[in-house]
Amino acid sequence: MRIGGISLVQLLGIINFLLLLFQLFSGQHWIRVKIGIHRKVGLALVVTASLHGFLAFMTAN
Repeated sequence: MRIGGISLVQLLGIINFLLLLFQLFSGQHWIRVKIGIHRKVGLALVVTASLHGFLAFMTAN
C-alpha cells in the first residue's frame, strides 16, 4: 500500500524514528515536556512500531 508514492511500512518507519528521537530528547531533558506527554508519545511509539513490524512481516511473505 502506498500513500503519496511512499509505502506505508516506510512511512511508519519514519514516524517511528521521529517518535524515538522525541523520546530520547525528552528523556534526557534536552527538551522539556510534561511527563504525561512523554508517556503518551511512548505509547504511540509502541503502537506504530508494532504496526510497522506487522505490516513489514506481512508484505515480506
